[in-house]
Amino acid sequence: MTGSMGQLRIPAVYMRGGTSKGVFFRACDLPANAAERDAILLRVVGSPDPYGKQIDGMGAASSSTSKIVILAPSKRPDCDVDYLFGQVAIDRPLIDWSGNCGNLTAAVGPFAISEAWAKAPRDGLAPVRIWQANIAKRIVAHVPVRDGEVVEEGEFVLDGVAFPAAEIRIEFLDPGGAGEDEGAAAALLPTGRIVDRLEVPGFGRVEATLLTAGNPTVFVEAAALGLTGRELQAEVNADRDRLARCEAIRAHAAVAMGLASSAREASEKRLHTPKIAFVSHAQPYAASSGKAIAAGDIDLTIRMLSMGQLHHAVTGTGAVATAVACAIEGTIPNRMLREGADPLAARIGHPSGVLRVGAAVARVDGEWVVEKAVMSRSARRLMEGWVRVPEAVLG
Repeated sequence: MTGSMGQLRIPAVYMRGGTSKGVFFRACDLPANAAERDAILLRVVGSPDPYGKQIDGMGAASSSTSKIVILAPSKRPDCDVDYLFGQVAIDRPLIDWSGNCGNLTAAVGPFAISEAWAKAPRDGLAPVRIWQANIAKRIVAHVPVRDGEVVEEGEFVLDGVAFPAAEIRIEFLDPGGAGEDEGAAAALLPTGRIVDRLEVPGFGRVEATLLTAGNPTVFVEAAALGLTGRELQAEVNADRDRLARCEAIRAHAAVAMGLASSAREASEKRLHTPKIAFVSHAQPYAASSGKAIAAGDIDLTIRMLSMGQLHHAVTGTGAVATAVACAIEGTIPNRMLREGADPLAARIGHPSGVLRVGAAVARVDGEWVVEKAVMSRSARRLMEGWVRVPEAVLG
């Protein structure tokens, strides 16, 4: 990190992973002091921005693009790279370090290979072992390589991304629960129940499945919110009353899951997790691209909110949580799942199209255990070099 003409100059890479993109840093290029680090990272992304546009930064005014990744060679013998994710709020000076980004996980493997932190064959698939530091879980990304270099171009189509690319298969190992002690949140089912009935002041009683897999997630039926499950971003995000109801449910669920001491704390300081999603039975709809999705193409529909807005697709960790919930009998997603659907390859209908994701679960001594969850994503290096921020951010 060097200074030039009143600005800090920090090595960085701008990468797309799945349906998200963010600014990637090596940990050694950032201050060890967390307060100084976060001050720099907020300025890199362009937050807080009262105009909501992040014009003076690398963010692009959505939760999918207001993201930071910090990487380092792993300190663990069973992993290659340590991965820390930060979800940057757009309108306030807050970086939420409480959870993972499953989409950007797809870009961690290619980054680690380019830094020679992970071994890669000359040709074939390179298994990159990732330590996800936010949730203390292991992930393996299978990255295609040719002539020892990461392959980015390919024919794999990911709904929500305009162009095809090379497929990266991601295995989330033992994703159930939290790897670090977060109280009740350490359990796959934090309350011990398949379905909870939340009392939400001003909105009444709401049935929800509260589950921690990939990230803590709250599932409700679309009908409970007066929705069909076919809605797209513009319709939901324009309805402030509906968004307020979703946030109230999410915040009270966070308390029930042991993630916040109060609903107010969850709404002010823990915006990234838990996520909230509403699901419905498989039904036809038009995706945001105009593509027609037939009921027979999917096993259920899902709409997920991220940082208070409807996500344009579905978050990667949200897809993992959905796959796990679909595989557990009696959960709200399981109730909505098409009869006979394969939980190892569930087809989830989201606003941008269809995503296939699967989870293997089992009952052990009467408790649900998740062996792994699997999904495919793609990634691409968009830009590399240095980001610049005013030296004044450090005071």
